[in-house]
Amino acid sequence: MVKLDNANSLLAFRNLESNVRSYSRSFPVVFRTAAGAILEDEDGREFIDFLSGAGALNYGHNDPDLLNGAIKYMESRGIVHGLDMATSAKREFMECVDAIILQPRGLTYKFQFPGPTGANAVEAALKLARKVTGRRSIISFTNGFHGVTVGALAVTGNRYYREAAGLPLGGVMFMPYDGYWGSDNDTSEYLDKMLADASSGVDLPAAIIAETIQGEGGIRPCTKDWLRSIERLCKKYGILLIVDDIQAGCGRTGSFFSFEFADLAPDMVLLSKSLSGCGLPLSLLLLKPELDVWRPGEHNGTFRGNNLALVTATATLQKYWTNENLSKHVAEVGRIMSERLRQITQHSRNHSLSVRGRGMMLGLDCNTGKLAEKIVGKAFQDGLVVERCGAEDEVIKLLPPLTIDTQLLERGLNILAASVHATLKP
Repeated sequence: MVKLDNANSLLAFRNLESNVRSYSRSFPVVFRTAAGAILEDEDGREFIDFLSGAGALNYGHNDPDLLNGAIKYMESRGIVHGLDMATSAKREFMECVDAIILQPRGLTYKFQFPGPTGANAVEAALKLARKVTGRRSIISFTNGFHGVTVGALAVTGNRYYREAAGLPLGGVMFMPYDGYWGSDNDTSEYLDKMLADASSGVDLPAAIIAETIQGEGGIRPCTKDWLRSIERLCKKYGILLIVDDIQAGCGRTGSFFSFEFADLAPDMVLLSKSLSGCGLPLSLLLLKPELDVWRPGEHNGTFRGNNLALVTATATLQKYWTNENLSKHVAEVGRIMSERLRQITQHSRNHSLSVRGRGMMLGLDCNTGKLAEKIVGKAFQDGLVVERCGAEDEVIKLLPPLTIDTQLLERGLNILAASVHATLKP
């Protein structure tokens, strides 16, 4: 067990940093170094990382190959900040994405660099969808989470985040996500009925935005059939389909895009978080060429060309995505995780814990936020960093680095299992 006594070391954060901070409250130590799936605090205590920067560190902390490439680039006086100027780093990144990711999957997209964060990509996509179609409304889904800037917040379902906006959030209609009414009810049929009925009160939207696995919404994966039905409805009614792959993409489910299992070709794809490979801010909007109706400078931003992040992103593609090794590893590790989590639920039947997710994006539903909080707190004391999600923070979300070795994975899962057992013990 890790003894947590960091009152003095955390004083600066309590006295100087805004109350809006959250992760430093959940994990009250001062972290100093990290490597792979291990975090170390200022006192030299190690923690196994099942958080991975909320999905921004799919390849672990401080991958030496990626960092060495960044160091060499800076030493060569390579462009770091370049607005949206043409640079060699950007060209190499786009050519690598096209050759390594898009062409083998039969996908054709143009690239828009909207800014450093996932919310920037969401904002750009919604704005473009409205510009292309001339329509104002967007359809989003229950439990969806797409960011907390005003446009992205409008398509986010959680009331806690929405109430912080301070103004009405309009232009969006929410529909039931897959499974919202139970596994026996196909919510895509309801959506079809609402769109077809001229008196339903649902205006024909510019776009539908969806996650294939709702992350902050509680690790809620949709089925292949449901996702394909949504794509068919978009084609039927002339609606653009936007897939938010900010957390579920970049290999989290095994394939580079989380929608590949359904054989989709969305009109727009949103990427960020692990896109840079090592936690540097970078986001990308992939859009079908016919949708590129922007006029020069019509959507811009000072930090939309993070060339250092482009360098590490290119190195990531070249290291991890030129063969199937990582995808096979994710499939195997995901299988191990799922089996261990099922074992945990079997030993906790009186509390009706359940498991859901896909690949290495899994959740342990504890039914109540209070129970999940106790388990996560105990796990942290014992050296495991893992967070909660869901409408009431009732789901423990497991996002270990995709590159984690199975021995370290088992250590982390053992801590989680022991924490569940200790918390539920009469």
